[in-house]
Amino acid sequence: MDITVESRALVLVAGLPGSGKSTLLRRTRANVPISVIDTDHLRNWLRRVLPSSVPYGWYRPLVHLLNTARIVGTVICSSRPVLVHDPATGAAARTAFAVIGAISGRRRHLIWIDCSPAEALAGQVARGRVLLKWSFARHARRSPVMRSRLLAGRTPQGWHTARIVGRDVASTGLCVRVA
Repeated sequence: MDITVESRALVLVAGLPGSGKSTLLRRTRANVPISVIDTDHLRNWLRRVLPSSVPYGWYRPLVHLLNTARIVGTVICSSRPVLVHDPATGAAARTAFAVIGAISGRRRHLIWIDCSPAEALAGQVARGRVLLKWSFARHARRSPVMRSRLLAGRTPQGWHTARIVGRDVASTGLCVRVA
C-alpha cells in the first residue's frame, strides 16, 4: 500500500488488536528516514531487560506509559514523519493523537486496518499474545462505529485523511513517500 505524506506528518495505524498493525509497520519502507513507534519495540526491550520470571501483565502499564512518553516526545521533537501503532478504537484515543499532531504542527493521516473480531483474535493467537477477554471485547464493541464512518467516506474530526484497508493489504506493508 502506498501513501504520500508531508515531511512533518503523523500517521496513525489503527485497528483491532491482532489486525496487522505491527506487521504493516514492520514491513514499511520509505524514501526518507521515518520514525516508527510500536509498543512491540518497548515490550521486547523490557522482556530482555527484566528477569524472565516477570510476566508481561506485571509490566504492561510500564510499556504503555513509556510508549506514550515516546510518542509525545517524538511527535513534538522529530523533524521526520512519525508512524504510530495504536488500536485507537475509541474516539478519545483518536482525538488525543489528533491534538498531539495539531499542537506539533503535523498533518494527520489515519490508516484503519479492517478485519473481523474473529480474524483479529486469530492474529493475536498467531503472534502469541492474546488480550484479556474484557479488553478485547471493549475494542470489538467500539470498532464498528469507526469502520462504518470510514466506509461512508467520513474522515474523523482532527484528521486530514483517513483510509480503510484490509488485513491482506496491511500484510504487504506500507510504502511511505514523502513529498
